[in-house]
Amino acid sequence: MIDWPIAELVPHATDMILIDQVLAFDDETIQTRLTVRPDGPFNRPDGSLPAWIGIELMAQSVAAFAGCQARLRGEPVQLGFLLGTRKYECNVEHFPHGSELTIHARRSLQDDSGMGVFECTLSGPDIEVFARLNVYCPPNAADYLAEGAVND
Repeated sequence: MIDWPIAELVPHATDMILIDQVLAFDDETIQTRLTVRPDGPFNRPDGSLPAWIGIELMAQSVAAFAGCQARLRGEPVQLGFLLGTRKYECNVEHFPHGSELTIHARRSLQDDSGMGVFECTLSGPDIEVFARLNVYCPPNAADYLAEGAVND
């Protein structure tokens, strides 16, 4: 288990952070977990989370991976972007309230420009989810965002 607070690893507003904890990470992988609580911003009336939110849970795990890597290097956590997924397979329509979910992400590709691909799984009681996420973490996100504003 990693003692770093998630809010220091994932550059989101506190109420938008959906994962609870980093369990383990290394140079290529991360494992995170969460408990589905009924009061989040994406919950259905019965307290469950819709299955499509699995992509966000995986993306936040990838963000936590990047945050852990930055902390190890003594660098600030950078903003990154989920570009999309080529594949999302899920065997359920929702993640029930109270479910303990575990996310594994493995970096399969990353180039010097900041483009990356992660193979991700999410599992819980009778829950199996797979996705391949395409992500982008520009070398200096602040400059990247400012450049986009100038070009609009």
